[in-house]
This record gives sequence, structure tokens and C-alpha cells, in this order.
Amino acid sequence: MTIGEVLAILVGEFPDVTISKIRFLEEQGLVEPGRTAAGYRKFSSDDVDRLRYVLSAQRDHYLPLKVIRENLEALDRGLEPAENHATTPRVPQAPQAHDSADALPGADRFDGHAASLRLTRSELLRESEVDSTLLDALEGFGVLSPAPGGPWYDGEALEVLRAAAQLAGHGIEARHLRMFRTAADREVALAEQVSAPLQRNGSRSGSGSGSADQVTREIAAACLRLHTALVAGALGRATR
Repeated sequence: MTIGEVLAILVGEFPDVTISKIRFLEEQGLVEPGRTAAGYRKFSSDDVDRLRYVLSAQRDHYLPLKVIRENLEALDRGLEPAENHATTPRVPQAPQAHDSADALPGADRFDGHAASLRLTRSELLRESEVDSTLLDALEGFGVLSPAPGGPWYDGEALEVLRAAAQLAGHGIEARHLRMFRTAADREVALAEQVSAPLQRNGSRSGSGSGSADQVTREIAAACLRLHTALVAGALGRATR
């Protein structure tokens, strides 16, 4: 969309918005539209949503641009933004694990959001309500680590830390959890081994890796269901 088309979309909801206002928000780094070869701005629907959030935050909550920028940065990392100075960005609420011993979590607990979530170390500790000593131990034994390519932790790390804290309450230490990481890595390696021919064939045909990625996810989900069923069965036999 051109800047004029964006204005036409927003002006009904925000009568005071102008092209100059949109350009100012761009200059402040709150929205970054693409550019054509001739240098004209081209806005996406995501850019419009971002502008709508900025304008709403100013109008409804009187937030300064500094706070809005921090909120947008939190949104970009998968968090829920704070709406005022008294709160801090938080991880969106997700379904919690079943606490009863006879109900095990399944594959439906995990979705694409976990991988896209980016938390600082302090945010990870705050959200998990876990002491840094346990995080240090888990990292030392290779059970979890920051996401590749940066100092961020993803949603997997948050789930691992929460589960490890629960296990620690029963006397199970971080060193005992290394076997879970090893098992997970082997399951992923198995899935990738099966999907590798699809990846190669897709590259040669130019069809991309979509099919290979889908097969990898399906195998990984089946492995998780298998693990859940085996543990549930073993627990059932043990309590008979």
C-alpha cells in the first residue's frame, strides 16, 4: 500500500492522523515500510497494524513514544507489551501442563509461538520464577541453552526451566536431566534422517523444503506421542 492508501484506512478510526504524522512515526523508527526501486514507500498489512497500535496507545493510554517503542520491541519478541510504566512485558498466557500424575501433556502444548519467543535471561528467570542457580546448572549440563544466533532464550527454554524446577522439588537434579536432551536430539536426528531425501529432491526440483519440513514435524510429533504413551503405560502398570 502507498502512504495515501494507509491514511485512508486509518483516518476513519483516527481522524487526527495525517501523512505527516505517519512519516514522523517512521522517522522515529516505530514503523519501517519497504521501498520500491524508485524510493516510494510500500506499506504492508503488518505495517498498518503496527501504526494502529501506536496511534491507539497514544490516544487511549497517553503513552510516550519511548514506552510505545519498548512495547513494540516486546511484541516483536513474542511478549505481551506493558501498557504503562507500572508493568513490564510478559509472556502471553499459554495452556499450563497438567499437574496430576495420571494426565501427561501431549503435543498440543507446543506450537510455533515457542520458537518465535525471545526472552532475555532476566525475563526467563522472572517468567519461570526459578533461581539462577538452576539455570546455570541446566546450561552446564547442556540441558538448555540460549537460542542459536543470539543471547535470547525461546519458549522451549522457558518450558524446560519450569519442568526442571518442578523435578528439582522432588530431588531430581539438573545432572539427571541430561538424558532427556540426549533423547530429544536423537529423535530430531531420526526425523531429519527420514526427511533428508525430500530436502534434497526439493532442492533439485526447485519445490523448496516445505514437504521435508512437514515430514520432520510429523515425525517429531509422533515421537512425542510415542514417548507420552510409553510413560503413561509404564505408570499405569506400576500402580496396578
